[in-house]
Amino acid sequence: NNNHLGTMMKLSFFVLFAVARLTTSIDAAFIPSTTSTTRKVRRSTTPSLEAATFVDDIVEKAKATFEQTVRIYQESQAEGADFKQTVANVIAGDYDKDAVDDKVMELIDSAPCVMLTWDASPSCKNAIKAMDSCGYEYSIVRLDDPWSEGNPIRAHVGKMVGKTSVPMVFIGGEYVGGFDGGVSDDAPGLIELAFKGSLQAKLKAAGAAVKK
Repeated sequence: NNNHLGTMMKLSFFVLFAVARLTTSIDAAFIPSTTSTTRKVRRSTTPSLEAATFVDDIVEKAKATFEQTVRIYQESQAEGADFKQTVANVIAGDYDKDAVDDKVMELIDSAPCVMLTWDASPSCKNAIKAMDSCGYEYSIVRLDDPWSEGNPIRAHVGKMVGKTSVPMVFIGGEYVGGFDGGVSDDAPGLIELAFKGSLQAKLKAAGAAVKK
């Protein structure tokens, strides 16, 4: 049926994602040659043994990566996560949820207005321009610097607020949406807040400093 087909298509996507993650792991096993630009596998005085060990490591990594991807996919579906949240969960991998929750709380309380962003995201760039024009100070936290820390934060915040898209904007510790979208009337995103004339009021109430 259609539901089964949809599930299989989604699972296929995550299997391909697992392969992509494995490819990255394999690439990390290679190093630049000191005498040329050609990349080569580290070699020892026992090349045949090293080759066998290398293949065994790749097989184990493939198995572990595949099993982790499928497990997180299944857990996300059991929790009722939508496709985007499931993708965020898989990308984040396994992480210390309590530690990440503490980090998220620390970040969103670190300034009256905090934006969680990706540097190359068009929506994030537009949100920065919008905030620059409103006349109040704000803080930027990049989730892509480094990705290893930002991916778990994005997945965790997504579970908290119901949306994984960046930017994730918090004013006074409360999620208000992204740039041009949100999750509710109270968190519709910066564009809608500005259109309603409530963005600056929220920033002022949260104690944001006026830009000089």
